[in-house]
Amino acid sequence: MPRGTSEHLKFYELCCLFCCPPCPTHIAAKLAFVPPERTYALMESDDSKSNYSLYLNRSSESQITKEELKLIEVFYTRTSKGNQIACMFVKCSPLAKYTILFSHGNAVDLGHMSSFYVGLGSRINCNIFSYDYSGYGESEGKPSEKNLYADVDAAWHALQTRFGVRPENIILYGQSIGTVPTIDLASKYEVGGVILHSPLTSGMRVAFPNTKRTWFFDSFPSIEKVPKVTSPVLVIHGTNDEIIDFSHGQAIYERCPRAVEPLWVEGAGHNDIELYGQYVERLCKFINEELVT
Repeated sequence: MPRGTSEHLKFYELCCLFCCPPCPTHIAAKLAFVPPERTYALMESDDSKSNYSLYLNRSSESQITKEELKLIEVFYTRTSKGNQIACMFVKCSPLAKYTILFSHGNAVDLGHMSSFYVGLGSRINCNIFSYDYSGYGESEGKPSEKNLYADVDAAWHALQTRFGVRPENIILYGQSIGTVPTIDLASKYEVGGVILHSPLTSGMRVAFPNTKRTWFFDSFPSIEKVPKVTSPVLVIHGTNDEIIDFSHGQAIYERCPRAVEPLWVEGAGHNDIELYGQYVERLCKFINEELVT
């Protein structure tokens, strides 16, 4: 996301920067959405046109093996906005108590994330369900803030209806831009837990760091929604994040009614938190100890 430098922008300058008149969907598109070149395909695997197989191309840079590929089920579901979106279920453990509904970051799709999901799920003993936003990967439509919320809602219902996973056994995980739909969903439903990885408070606050209030034309106003999240929340943020400043994670943490001890990764940036040993350790503690009732 681009960063701004001026604290007191005039109204016409905002119009010139974003659109005229200011429109949240236009701001969101300029700030956040960079769909990558598609790295995978869903191929029909029988005559019923209801079963699909995952094919990864070289650009996915996936290290997944043929045996691990068997753990992955892929399919389409349709959103309330009419877009058909691609979904992926990774069955890492037959005895897993929790399934993570993972909303990934920007500039990646399910092909990029597939090997990471297999590895992460195996290490924390959770199954992982994910989806591509409208306009990403094999998903139809165009990226927008409204579609983002419709996408996660469709994924939420597909996880329950297709796989029978109950809300109390679902952990919502959002990374970067993925924290936006995650917080929106968590503000509406009680779930087993919520993980917010490098969250942003709002679009304007990322673009213009000195923004102190939520304007009517602001996009992704997660800071206004997070107080409504009633599930346990783990916030993770790198102290040297060059994309979404560390202060965003702190602000989100402070407004979570049921926040557990956060993970502030000293020296970590926006895209390397997973490389630090305390990352998996903290996830395991959250899942195995802090969510146990």
